[in-house]
Amino acid sequence: MNAIATTIDIKHRVRRRARLALLLRESAARAFRWIAIGFGALVILAGAVLTPLPGHVGLPLLVIGLMIVLRYSFQARKTFIKWQKRHPKLVFPIRRLMRREPEVLLVVWQQMLRTEKLVLRKARWRLLKKTRKRVKRYVARKTAKPA
Repeated sequence: MNAIATTIDIKHRVRRRARLALLLRESAARAFRWIAIGFGALVILAGAVLTPLPGHVGLPLLVIGLMIVLRYSFQARKTFIKWQKRHPKLVFPIRRLMRREPEVLLVVWQQMLRTEKLVLRKARWRLLKKTRKRVKRYVARKTAKPA
């Protein structure tokens, strides 16, 4: 009878330790999530402050902070999806930058064209678009002619 009581006591201790280990893991994961969200918010704040300054440091910081917050916050993810549905043209470049292999140059080029279109209303004043077409024609001519 004493041996049976000892075995039951050992099983109880093992279960208690397993529950305690699970509780500690969950608490550590929750604490890490909150720390990561706070760090991401600080990076977003730093990016927002640096965006209007000369040099292009602010936008990458905003994207990195947004990636961190979206990774660890369910509420932020839901809000981001709502924004994506409401304003797809605004959110699409950010989504392209958040991919595993971001297309940074393409996003920058697209944003430059959009800014040029916004600032210079008349199509004949837009230099980037004209330059792109000239370069495209030049490359097509050079590749078409055999050497």
